[in-house]
Order: sequence, then C-alpha cells, then structure tokens
Amino acid sequence: MRRLFWIAMGASIGALVVRKASRAAQQLTPAGIAGNLADGIRDLGAAVREFTVDVRSGMQEREEELRDGVGLDGRLGAKPEDFTQ
Repeated sequence: MRRLFWIAMGASIGALVVRKASRAAQQLTPAGIAGNLADGIRDLGAAVREFTVDVRSGMQEREEELRDGVGLDGRLGAKPEDFTQ
C-alpha cells in the first residue's frame, strides 16, 4: 500500500513538473513572446484610454467649477449687461 502511494505521488509530481516546464518553454518561443508582448500592448492601450477618460472628466468638472466661480453660464455671445439681471 505504501509503495502504491509513493508511486502515485511521484507520478503526480512528475506530471506537474513536465506541465510547468512545457509552459515555460512555450513562453520562450517567438510565438509565446509575441503573445506576451501583444497582451502587454493591449493592456497599455486600455490603461491609456482609461487615463484619458479620467483626465477629460476632471477637466470638465474643473471647467464647470471655474464657470460657476466666474459667473459664466455658457451662453455664447452674451454681453456683460445680460448677466446683471
């Protein structure tokens, strides 16, 4: 019974080691490197888009704060006397 346990344990560990080694070897092939690079560029593009959205949102909020502080309501062509009502 003990021998069967150790044989099964050795076979399981051996299979895990082979799987890990084959994954590592696949990542070092040109196709694996290209896949990793493509994933990295895709992640970078998503981060840049997210940053851009955050910056635009912040700019819009700040512009609204400044307009409220100065007293502008966004009417184009309005004259200063139009605001004295």
